[in-house]
Amino acid sequence: MKTKAIFATLLATAALSFTAAASAQAPRETVVPNFSHAIPTIPGKSLVAAEVRYPPGGASLPHTHAKSAFIYAYVVSGAIESQVDDGPARIYTAGQSFYEEPGVHHRVSRNASKTAPATLLAVFVVDTGDMPLTTPQK
Repeated sequence: MKTKAIFATLLATAALSFTAAASAQAPRETVVPNFSHAIPTIPGKSLVAAEVRYPPGGASLPHTHAKSAFIYAYVVSGAIESQVDDGPARIYTAGQSFYEEPGVHHRVSRNASKTAPATLLAVFVVDTGDMPLTTPQK
């Protein structure tokens, strides 16, 4: 039961922290918890997935993730513009993916379209209990 409570907290935190990161000037994204489970062969690590749905023109404020988080991002539909640290901004379309190393600054995360929605599946490999999963920059 304790493990289920930890995963419920992880998923709830993911949803709240992504939503809190939405820009006041752009439509907010919606985060839908997708999956959470301890990785049995890596003690202390969990896999947490969330679906991030951006409405047309939707964006997140610049943010960081939990210090232990390695993130795999897969664009399910539409186009997502992303920029990490001082790297170039890139647009990823449905079927493409990218990753984020632990500790990076996610400067840009937004729907590349002002007219069509976009959906991203974010998969975190994270220390179990490392919270919050996403922290907006002020």
